[in-house]
Parts: sequence; structure tokens; C-alpha cells
Amino acid sequence: MTDLGNWKNNAHGHKFIASFSGGKDGSLALYKSMKAGEALGLIVMMEEEGNRSRSHGMPPAIIQAQADSIGLPVYTAAASWAEYEKVFINLLKKAKKQHAEVLVTGDLDMPANGCWHDEVTKKAELKLAMPLWEMDHRQAVREFIDLGFIAIVVTVNLSLGMQEEDLGRTLDHEYVRELQNRGIDPCGEGGEFHTTVLDGPIFKYPVSVRKGAVLRDGDYAFLSLELN
Repeated sequence: MTDLGNWKNNAHGHKFIASFSGGKDGSLALYKSMKAGEALGLIVMMEEEGNRSRSHGMPPAIIQAQADSIGLPVYTAAASWAEYEKVFINLLKKAKKQHAEVLVTGDLDMPANGCWHDEVTKKAELKLAMPLWEMDHRQAVREFIDLGFIAIVVTVNLSLGMQEEDLGRTLDHEYVRELQNRGIDPCGEGGEFHTTVLDGPIFKYPVSVRKGAVLRDGDYAFLSLELN
């Protein structure tokens, strides 16, 4: 079977590093992969100034608190978009030296051809595992909630039907139905929103946070979080 055919199962029986944003998809992929293989750590990419993670906008303290509760070390680096791929590959090579064999990501809709993660893992001589690949979006979010994960919305794209009032909402079945009624993908795969996971079956204890100010950047609004 080709690597493509194994994308959903490549973590089985292998040591892996997981691309981790702190959000729901990465957490569900990590959960599934930890059932199948051995997790060695989390890869977290930060914006160039290093003050918050890419896309989800989380400060390093929140990411570290998640990792501490999960019980895994963090492989992290800050990079501009221009340097992103180079820095990411260097982190993969660092993980490979620590005996990682596979990179796990939480992607659902990655194309079979021209997959960026497939290209960078090959450059680092790792295999790629995407346990959520081609999963139905509603099924993925239902499974996430039913497993007992707790996540809140921390980033919204105001041009895609989301509102500032969505920030801080807990991703539960009722809210998922509301999003669908508003015509929004419940997984946010179109970039509508991002989440931060605060508890769940891979966490030894909940990450306790307090909600801070709402920050605006163009079409995006971010909810600041601080540790309690």
C-alpha cells in the first residue's frame, strides 16, 4: 500500500511527533494516534515575534500548560511565513534525531496531490499520519465532543459568518447545531474559527484560564486567554 493509502494509519506502532495548535482537530488526531503509537512530543509554530501561535493566536504559556497536562514536551519555533517551511522542517529533523518516525497532523481535507505536509515530511525523512483525513466534518466534531473534550472558540473570521460574540463559546452539540443553522462548517475547515482545548481524555487535568480582551486584526478577532 502507498504512503497515501496509509495516511490515516501511519502512526500505528510507530513513534511520532504531532503538529499541535492547541485546537480541536489536532487534539482529536493526537488522541487517536496515542491509541495507536507512541507520542514523543508536540510541534508548535509561533508567529515571528514569538508571542502567539499561528492561526489560533495562543500565548506560549497556554500552549505549555496544555502540553504539561498532556505530558509531552514541546518542539517550538517562531517564523515568518517566508521562513515557515524551512523552520518547520528543521523542527521535524530535530524530532527525528529523538527517534520520531512519523508526523501526525489534524487535517481533514488535505488534497491527495500537492499535500504540503507530505512534502515536508519527505524532506525530513519522516512518514505522514493524518488520522482524521477525509472524515465527515459533522462526525469529527461529534466524536470530539462525545469523547469529553472541552474547547472554546478563540479566533473568528468576521467575513465568514462568525461574530465577536462567538469568542469564548464552548464547542458543544447545541452550539454545533447553531453553527450549522447559520451555514457555518462545524469544523471551521474554511477558516471560519479556531478553538483552544482545555480538557479531555488526553489531559491529566483541566487547563484553567481566564478570558481577557478581544483583539482585532483585519477580518479576524481573537480572544486573549491567560492562565489562572
